[in-house]
Amino acid sequence: MSADGWLTLAVVSVAVVVLARELISPAVTFGAAVVILMVADVVSPGQAFQGFSNPAPITVAALYILARAVEKSGALQPLVRATLGKARGLRTALARITVPVAASSAFLNNTPIIAMLAPQVAEWADRRGDSASRYLMPLSFAAILGGMTTLIGTSTNLVVSGLLQAEGHDPFSMFELTRLALPMALMGLVITIVLSPMLLPDRLPPRQEVRSGGRSFSVRLVVEPGGPIDGLPVSEARTLFPEGAVIVYFERDGEGAAQISGRTVLRGGDFLTLVGGMDTVLELHDVSGIASAQQPHLPHEVGSPRHAYFEAVIAPGSPLVGRSLVDIQFLARYQGTVVAIHRAGEPIKGHLAREPLRAGDTLLLISDRGFGDRWRHRNDFLLVPRLGDAAPEPTGKAGVVAGVAAVIVLGAGLNVLPILHLSLMGALVLIGFGILTTNEAKDSIDFEVIIVIGTAFGLAAAVESSGLGQSAAQLVNDVLGRFGPQGAMAGIVISTVVLSSFITNNAAAALVLPIALSTASDFGIDARAAAVAVALSASASFMTPVAYQTNLMVYGPGGYHFGDYARLGTPLTLVVLVVLLIATSPA
Repeated sequence: MSADGWLTLAVVSVAVVVLARELISPAVTFGAAVVILMVADVVSPGQAFQGFSNPAPITVAALYILARAVEKSGALQPLVRATLGKARGLRTALARITVPVAASSAFLNNTPIIAMLAPQVAEWADRRGDSASRYLMPLSFAAILGGMTTLIGTSTNLVVSGLLQAEGHDPFSMFELTRLALPMALMGLVITIVLSPMLLPDRLPPRQEVRSGGRSFSVRLVVEPGGPIDGLPVSEARTLFPEGAVIVYFERDGEGAAQISGRTVLRGGDFLTLVGGMDTVLELHDVSGIASAQQPHLPHEVGSPRHAYFEAVIAPGSPLVGRSLVDIQFLARYQGTVVAIHRAGEPIKGHLAREPLRAGDTLLLISDRGFGDRWRHRNDFLLVPRLGDAAPEPTGKAGVVAGVAAVIVLGAGLNVLPILHLSLMGALVLIGFGILTTNEAKDSIDFEVIIVIGTAFGLAAAVESSGLGQSAAQLVNDVLGRFGPQGAMAGIVISTVVLSSFITNNAAAALVLPIALSTASDFGIDARAAAVAVALSASASFMTPVAYQTNLMVYGPGGYHFGDYARLGTPLTLVVLVVLLIATSPA
């Protein structure tokens, strides 16, 4: 391998580690990698930034605008209401939820679909006396399965199509992936509906789950000097707390302890960290004699109609990741005060405001009622539902939005115009009819994803032009060549699935596709079949919560642990692997 190949391998390896450990945002990581390779003359400036002239990122941006219009107009709300009806059995309920979600995700970006549905499904499950954990992960997996079935169902399909076009091949047609992906999605939905009740954790309804070690929030409180708790032993103070509240950390004069004796007498100024369900945490703020450690930052009119409680799930690329509330100056930046934090699998002890935050953490915060509108479509949070918020009502413009979506899908399916042209025309119509303002359209676009897609083309070009792709293909040949083309395809598919479990699926597809095309050439495999295998295996993001945005969106609200995803994700991943190997192997 040439010096350029070794340098590209080093840059790609560092990028993968940085992405997997979430040290820097994916956009910055990919951008830095491409700039380094351009400066080192591995790729020319034209190659480095060719992705931004490719139809893929522009098409994805236009489809984000369509998804925002669907969300704002409430065009899917009648379907949601019909879906969340009365269903007697758990599997019947799962079928009623997952099938429509998969169908919708085939044509709309699945992130806003989950953002719209997850809070409603959680409320619906609570009314049924079920835990949201029974439904939210299947909801995410259904969106992923549905997105695999069409060109516009997921940005990954558009990325692979664009990369294929850059290599001199025809791009994917609207329904080219459907022939293979639809049976795969149907099998995946059956597995999800049948196995979810057996494989997902059996948890109690949300208001009781803290007693069984389920989803809980950590809250930091201070004993008020001279108050009714000042001077009480812990054993007596506990009787004043709501049922389910547990003291997990005690701090006095800057010294803390994870355990506290029932005989310890509390004094004014002592800090207590307690864990409990959401209702318990909110009730703790009404207990006389203790106050939130964030009390100086809380609005004076907490109970007024001007303020509300929100749950905010931290996004992977958020500036909050790796930083504490103090470091980020949360109140000044977001105009909200965090009163509790939920972290899946472990309670947070100690000083909550100084705890480095992680992607997937759920913040329970109080702010003005405009908080959700300000931050719902930014990269800081994946999900920002307001507690007790009513579902959006369909507006009079829902029909226009549905019509625009139908024209895009049918026009692309019948090859009337390329998907780029149709999606851009649709976005202009939505803005022109006043369904979205220009600011709403701009804010609906996830520019982090767009930058990753654009720079991924440059990184893919470096993998190919440096000879790294050919060398990796030769390694596949040496290791799996004795198993023939089937072994080579297995290597491609498994590598893509593993890589997409720890970094974004767009990045995984861009890195593996040049290697897949070289391997296909060596083994006489059709290049198009190899590209299809990469696209669909990159979307098989079921094994970890960080594998896909929708998985992370339901991670905190569902109270899941990291390993819960592998329980249900393993059989789904195996289905994808087996179907791909059978369908794409040469005859």
